[in-house]
Amino acid sequence: MSDSPILTPLPQRIHNELAFRLITVKDKVLLASSFYRLTFSGDMLTGFSSRGFDDHIKLFFPDAQSGALLMPTISDDGIVWPEGPRPAMRDYTPLTFDTQNNLLTLDFYIHDRGVASDWAATAKPGDTLLVGGPRASLQVPCGYREQIYICDETGLPAMQRRLNDLAASQTECTLSLYAFADASVGEAYLQTALPLERHWLGSGLMHGEPLQNLLTVLQAQAPITEDYFIWMTGEGAAVKLLADKLLTTTSVDKDRVRAVAYWHAKTATSR
Repeated sequence: MSDSPILTPLPQRIHNELAFRLITVKDKVLLASSFYRLTFSGDMLTGFSSRGFDDHIKLFFPDAQSGALLMPTISDDGIVWPEGPRPAMRDYTPLTFDTQNNLLTLDFYIHDRGVASDWAATAKPGDTLLVGGPRASLQVPCGYREQIYICDETGLPAMQRRLNDLAASQTECTLSLYAFADASVGEAYLQTALPLERHWLGSGLMHGEPLQNLLTVLQAQAPITEDYFIWMTGEGAAVKLLADKLLTTTSVDKDRVRAVAYWHAKTATSR
């Protein structure tokens, strides 16, 4: 008889049918003085599916000058856009989706010089966006005994969705969050009754010495239990550095790490 522990299955990727949908702002709320929560409605949301807590959907924004919003078609040759400038696009994570009422909720982090952030700041009921995807969902089981989450403000909505999923699953696990965000914002934004160990590392500090300090902490903890999951997101170069260093200096299994860039400093591409 084996003494090996029963491990939670690894994350699985599920593919969805590609579709583009027009959605309309139904409601808007300011949260923690740093996020806009927008609820969207629309008949085209019928069939929408988002099964991963950090799914990426693509939001396409109206032209800033004309207000025009182009919509592509899907053919055997792929995606075909009509003539004219392509709309600005950003990736976002669905917070919730109400299948019965076709209501999609997204949280927008407010910051300077961001296409999505600027749009959300002036958005009002009746305004429209185009949404594509998610093309695929990564289903991450809730049952891992130890779970570590690393992000900046842009990752907090996905973190909130994960906490909602964990609470619904009634999973018993050790939860740790290392967030490059100010405590005042993070504590006001995240809502959960779960025993989450929170480390607020300061806004805009996901680089240099603070990032190295976090790496040192993670290295000291590894290997964790045999049944674990690590999620990290934020600025692309910082996430890659952290993931690469952790995987090459510890026994952490790459299949138990989800590292994804939410924005890139080099191109000034911000949500």
